[in-house]
This record gives sequence, C-alpha cells and structure tokens, in this order.
Amino acid sequence: MSTSTRFEEHRMPLGRRISKDVAARMEADRRLADSYRERLADASAAEAALRTAQGEGAPAHEVKALEIAFDQALTVALEAAQAAERVAMGPKVYVPEGQDGAARRAAEIAERKARARWSVRPWTDEVERLRTARETHRLSFRAGRGVAVA
Repeated sequence: MSTSTRFEEHRMPLGRRISKDVAARMEADRRLADSYRERLADASAAEAALRTAQGEGAPAHEVKALEIAFDQALTVALEAAQAAERVAMGPKVYVPEGQDGAARRAAEIAERKARARWSVRPWTDEVERLRTARETHRLSFRAGRGVAVA
C-alpha cells in the first residue's frame, strides 16, 4: 500500500461542520445564485420592453403593466444576487433555526467581516447596484404620475 493510499484512508474531514438546516439553506441559496445570469437577463429584457413602450407612446395601462413587470424582474434578480453574496460569505452568516440572540449577533458580525473580503465584494457591489436601480425605478414610477394638488 502506498503512502498516499494510507493517507487517504486515515484522513479526517477538515473544516467546520454545519447543521443540516444551514446546509439546506446554503444549497437553496446556491441554486438561486446559479440562476442569477438568467434573472438578470430577464430584468434587462423587461427594461427594454418598458423603454420601447414608453418611446412609442403606448397606452398608459400597458406602460404601467410593463413598469410592474420590470420592478418584479429587478426584485427577482436582486434576490439571486443576495443569495450569491451569502454563498460567497460562507456558512457562518447563516443562523440555525431556534438559536438565541447571541448566535444571530455572531452571524451579523461574520457577515460584516465577510463583506470586507475581496471574494465577496463584487457581489456586494452588484447587490447595491440592483437595489439602487430598483429604488430609482420605483421613485421615477411614482414621480412620473402627476401629483394631485389641492
């Protein structure tokens, strides 16, 4: 038996063990994060449809439906980006169900520390970009509708 084979047989698993509910939530986030590109493409398509309808002077009810569809698409893309960010942060940011306030606080601290890592930073920036785009859209949606003046 070679040395490497003996090493493989007696090797202990390294790393921190996580609870089953945390592993399940991480896996759900991983699946959601994997769909990020498709969700972002859907949001881009919804925005293009909205801008085309606005440019062509479509009826107000059609534009409103497209505005709502764009907002929903941005929200779904934002959820996927947030899931990707959590996955990049690692298992310490997930709080197992039924944990006390100290565990939640430890997860908040781990999240703050993780956001400072270079591997997480692109996702944090993307979450902020999508959140800003959604809020800008929502504010322009409300502001663009004429305010009743007494």
